[in-house]
Amino acid sequence: MNRPPARPMKFGTRAVHAGQSPDPSTGAIMTPIYQTSTFVQSAPGKHQGYEYARTGNPTRTALEGNLAALEGAAHGVVFSSGLGAMDAILRLCNAGDHVVACDDLYGGSYRLFTQIFARFGMEFSFVDMADTAAVERAITPATRLVWVETPTNPLLKVLDIAAISAIAHARGALVTVDNTFATPYLQNPLALGADLVVHSLTKYLGGHSDVIGGAVLTGDDGLAGRLRYVQNAVGAVPGPQDCFLVLRGTKTLHVRMQRHCENARAVAAFLAEHGRVGRVYYPGLPGHAQRELAARQMRDFGGMISFELEADSLERAAAFCSATQVFALAESLGGVESLVEHPAIMTHASIPKDVRESYGLRDSLIRLSVGIEDIDDLLADLDQALAAAHG
Repeated sequence: MNRPPARPMKFGTRAVHAGQSPDPSTGAIMTPIYQTSTFVQSAPGKHQGYEYARTGNPTRTALEGNLAALEGAAHGVVFSSGLGAMDAILRLCNAGDHVVACDDLYGGSYRLFTQIFARFGMEFSFVDMADTAAVERAITPATRLVWVETPTNPLLKVLDIAAISAIAHARGALVTVDNTFATPYLQNPLALGADLVVHSLTKYLGGHSDVIGGAVLTGDDGLAGRLRYVQNAVGAVPGPQDCFLVLRGTKTLHVRMQRHCENARAVAAFLAEHGRVGRVYYPGLPGHAQRELAARQMRDFGGMISFELEADSLERAAAFCSATQVFALAESLGGVESLVEHPAIMTHASIPKDVRESYGLRDSLIRLSVGIEDIDDLLADLDQALAAAHG
């Protein structure tokens, strides 16, 4: 902004302005795409804050400042993907360190933990973190990190960030919260005691299904310095065009999330009353086990819904996913368009079937990312797809 605000900015204003100022050379209101790999120095080691684009880029700096402001963090560090951001956090650990993670989590997270970092001597335990006592039991003297995803993917459990953070800190462990489903508009884990927040920028923050990115936010100067070292040393950084696209997305995050939540509440209610639907997983429904916690910890209930058909059938679930017309059958989530996917076949296929089923992810589960289309069209599409699946 041109002048410092007279009082702290509210979320919508921060989304539009934080981390960004008009370009000093032209007055351009949008942050330029600094499409350059290197920066000229006036003398060896004397530069204007940037020397090489892997280390830093002005477009990236603007995005990092914007995201930090949205999460109430002192520091933002962005990466080329959400998994790249996760990778950087795990590199804060050493061989022999132990990580306690929630059992219901993104399949790519499980794969990164068990197939990549476990090979280098790290150990992982997966527990139902809806039971905070299970978290405490799982922590050992070697535990360095507690990994929380809330709401969880895909069963939409809501985990108590403040309680889990207190348990972890009492035992000397850091807490990371994957806040991708909730976004900073609905939930701020750092304010609840977490040390690190991770986002897939690909999802709601980008919001238009046209960019891949990841971010880590923290209020800890030491952790931020270590993450920036990894960012530069490993090099999983986003290009300036990607940063520009995410900045464009965050400007409308608050407006989009309001519509995502409004539509999702209507979809969840519709599915809960539909005779061909068995169980619906959505924190905003009265019967959800953590609804009270969600209402206390989040500002609304989000745009993600999972459900099972009345007939527990893989074939019927697949038929439903293939029959939708407005809901596009695709992986990912958080874009303006509505998506449907089958976790057991798609996003969570990297988790062995017996492991998936042990924490309640059945082959019949369907996951919806509810977009911002007209709600009548979304409900009509779900109704016809349910009829087709049972035809």
